[in-house]
Amino acid sequence: MTEAELMQLLAAITPPDEAARAAAHTHWASLAKPLGGLGALETMLEDAAALTGTAQFDFSRRAVAVLCADNGVVAQGISQTDQSVTRAVAENLAARRTSVCRMAQTAHCDVLPVDLGIAGAPVPGVRDCRIAAGTADFTKGPAMTRAEAVEAIGRGISLTRQLAAEGYGLVATGEMGIGNTTSSSAVAAVLLAQPVQTMTGRGAGLSDAGLARKVEAIRRGIACNVPNPDDVLDVLGKLGGFDIAGLCGMFLGGALAGVPVLMDGFISGVAALCAVRLCPAASKAVFASHCSTEPAAQLVLAALGKTPLLTAGLHLGEGTGAVASIPLWDMALAVYDGCYSFAEGGIAPYTPQC
Repeated sequence: MTEAELMQLLAAITPPDEAARAAAHTHWASLAKPLGGLGALETMLEDAAALTGTAQFDFSRRAVAVLCADNGVVAQGISQTDQSVTRAVAENLAARRTSVCRMAQTAHCDVLPVDLGIAGAPVPGVRDCRIAAGTADFTKGPAMTRAEAVEAIGRGISLTRQLAAEGYGLVATGEMGIGNTTSSSAVAAVLLAQPVQTMTGRGAGLSDAGLARKVEAIRRGIACNVPNPDDVLDVLGKLGGFDIAGLCGMFLGGALAGVPVLMDGFISGVAALCAVRLCPAASKAVFASHCSTEPAAQLVLAALGKTPLLTAGLHLGEGTGAVASIPLWDMALAVYDGCYSFAEGGIAPYTPQC
């Protein structure tokens, strides 16, 4: 995908359908329960109506796409493990035995592991969408070229649109890549104009010394590359990862295809922030699942104007938080589609009192 082609797609993303949102709200208000009694579960379906353009839903087919990629900045000792773990987890995703795979089975959700840029040869059983064999070390220069960032976004867009064409009504985002909290923190620090230490956490469990190396690596990367905070593609290309750029594309693809895309934790949140900075109207496709324990997760959610469904101290990755929220979609839809109305129950409708 060229940058011009990307901009053409972004221009095709329309604002939310407020008539469909109002229809969903009216339906909720007709059901025999306190008005707004299900809180965020009600507004979630109203937001889904505004995205899809209809107040009737089918989320029976759902998938979590786990985008895997390596990050060259691991050379700076910013992670507890080396890059080989990215490949190992990708292999286990393909074998359907990782944490998200077990959770997805319970949530009746298909798992799609995707290679956006794992170091080494392609992993059998993982969809090959790779841009390159990992990004470069951003402390020494750009993580990727601007063209590679655009291509990764394009592949994410294509992935969501393909899933929509296959009949998936709900798409969850996941990622796997040693070092990707470092890339995400770097991108978020620039886009939100926040101090690096504010945006940087321990990832998979760094010691104090490891955290200090991580913060210093990000500072050096920003100083070396001087990314333009008003140019998302510049920031992504210089400091991001292929998985982050691909996830950004998945949210844009959801906005184009009219499919809710479930944000996972901090990393996919940064990707969603990139998508919304590229095209504000794409916010309609972003649905927050949970609030990660990464220090900057709440700042990213606030910047997106999103409220998570779950606050459970999750920080595993792989899309586990997004998948954990899917049963709440099922419960919301069970009431929305199956609860009796005030008229059917012979009950006078509630009216707003304040």
